[in-house]
Parts: sequence; C-alpha cells; structure tokens
Amino acid sequence: MNANLAHVLVVDDDDRLRDLLGKFLSDHDFMVVTAAAAADAREKMKTLSFDIIVLDLMMPGESGLDFAEDFRRHSDVPILMLTAMGEPEDRIDGLQRGADDYLVKPFEPQELLLRINNILRRTPMPGSPLPDVRMGEVLFQPERGELSRAGEPIRLTDVEASLLHALAQRAGEILSREELIELTGASGGGRAVDVQVTRLRRKIEQNPKLPRYLRTVRGKGYVLRPD
Repeated sequence: MNANLAHVLVVDDDDRLRDLLGKFLSDHDFMVVTAAAAADAREKMKTLSFDIIVLDLMMPGESGLDFAEDFRRHSDVPILMLTAMGEPEDRIDGLQRGADDYLVKPFEPQELLLRINNILRRTPMPGSPLPDVRMGEVLFQPERGELSRAGEPIRLTDVEASLLHALAQRAGEILSREELIELTGASGGGRAVDVQVTRLRRKIEQNPKLPRYLRTVRGKGYVLRPD
C-alpha cells in the first residue's frame, strides 16, 4: 500500500497528544481523522473507512484493549497500539487482543512513522474505491457518503449514510436485516433497519411506496439495484 494514500484514525483521550499526532501524520502526507474515545471512533467508522488505526490503550470508559478485541471480530484493519505499559505481558496481551504492533510511550514521532509504514507495507492493497451509484436523478457517492438529486445535496444521517454505503458496496446482492446490522453497527434490531430503509426510500425513490431501486425481497431482506 502507498502510505501517501493511507487514511489513519488516531484514537486517544489525551487532547494534546492526539492533536500532535494528527498534525505530524498530516505533515507526512497521511489523511488523518482523530477521535477522543472508543465511542467517538465507532461513530467515525460508520461513514469513513480507514487503512490503519493508531489506538491508545488506556482510555476512560471502553479501553483500547476492549475496543481492539471487539473491532477485530469484524475487521482486519491493522491496529498500532500506544501505551505507557511496557512490560512483556502487557505487549502480549495487546497482541492477543487484536493489535498488530505495540509502541510504548513516550516515543519518538519518527518511530511511530516507521512502524505505520512497516504495517502498511505488509497490508494488502485495498480494492478500488466504490464507484458512484446512480438512481435516476439521484446520485450517491459512497466514498464521501453524500447523496444528491440533480446536483442538489440531500441530507443523510450517519446511520442512513452507513446503510446506503453497505447496500451500494454489495449492489445487486440481497442483504438480510442481520447482515445490515453487522455491516453498519446499527442498533435497535431488524425493525430499526426497516425504519431506516423507509427513510432512505423517501430520499431516493420517486414513489417510495413502489420502490424501483431499494427493493424488499420478501423473507430475505433488501437489495439495491441502481441504474
């Protein structure tokens, strides 16, 4: 992977360090998004995709270890864990819970850069970006999470953007409610998915009651069939 194209998520509750890391990596041609906690990181990941996560271990609420373990159940995006705990058993625990590498604080920014580049060199090149999805006058740009009709923007909530992205990523494929919940991290069960689909249809379809693009497949789920 070309590091100059890499999208990095920095998760750290230390405002000063988070800002410093964001600026340092941006100055070295990375695209950087920062988050102050695990919950904040999850919100960012609903609408954005990342090539690597730089994750603090000790955070209030959900720790970096717990976040990494949960995240690793459904994603292979590499994690570089930052921690002040440098004992061998701490590093082993971090690696067992999902981290790909481990950097002990305090550290030299240049070492962080080298470790990120080493991880990215080992990481397979991702597939091509999702193409824009056209549905009549409506255009969805998955990489931006933006929807428009005849050039006029249509506001999407984070959940709607995440759901539409998941459907666009597997356009033409029937996705069950359970699969959509897993892909988007949506809460509220299958009924919540139904509600979001209804809202999306109002923004996409000329006649939401007779949908042409976002269709229901009885007993199976939903499928997006763009032009």
